[in-house]
Amino acid sequence: MGGVEIYLGTGGYTNEDWVGLLYPLEAKKDQWLSIYARQFNAVELNASFYHIPGLKAFAGMLKRSQGRVHWAVKIHQSMTHERKASDEDYRRLFESVAPLREAGVLGPFLAQFPQSFHRTPENRRYLAALAQRFADKTLAPGGLAVEFRHASWDLEEVREAFRKAGLIWVSTDYPPLPGLPKNQLHITGEIAYIRLSGRNKEKWYEGKDQAERHDYRYSEEELRFWVRSLQAALEHETLTQVWFIFNNTTKGHALVNLEMLKRLLEEAGLPG
Repeated sequence: MGGVEIYLGTGGYTNEDWVGLLYPLEAKKDQWLSIYARQFNAVELNASFYHIPGLKAFAGMLKRSQGRVHWAVKIHQSMTHERKASDEDYRRLFESVAPLREAGVLGPFLAQFPQSFHRTPENRRYLAALAQRFADKTLAPGGLAVEFRHASWDLEEVREAFRKAGLIWVSTDYPPLPGLPKNQLHITGEIAYIRLSGRNKEKWYEGKDQAERHDYRYSEEELRFWVRSLQAALEHETLTQVWFIFNNTTKGHALVNLEMLKRLLEEAGLPG
């Protein structure tokens, strides 16, 4: 098993739902991150999808998290949804995260593609060009993790191309619906990345907002599937990092599930 590091966290940390659960009622918003950092060792930054924070903002995040938290940074929507980002946008992203990179707490960048991003020749070319942007380890030491929401990519030949390109396959946990990738652990390098978005089948497409879509609490058996999958993978894969990111942040479901997962990892003899 070697020295595998396991990072556990959530998609974002500024959740109003958590006031009275993780965050005391009297805590100010600028104290939330330091409270979060006492509980979890990872976070996936969502804010960067909407607006790339500046250098000072990242320095502030590093300070408030006391260097305890490893960060996966979601890349801007212009890079994944609109697909028209400029060289300047990429330069700004790499420059802004410098405080995290220098402190050794920058994990993978995350490219989350929409379900409308199908496996077409044009999109394959786009992905190859995007991979090149993140190939420089001095800028992106954790590499690029890619999440597909359309099942057309869910093929072994795509994962083989990921291995050759040094890309991280994001293993997703979605509701069992047509068109979505299957829930399965796939590893294409030394980093495993698992994103658990909830299995709210009824609200996935019909929900009025993200909160409704992610209103789902995993059972112990559903999480045990991932722990067993990881155990099996560690028998023949050399992993340095495993990331578990919960996006079912609605009503504090992710907080309950993280504690559950920690216990299951400990029972399995894995460093949770």
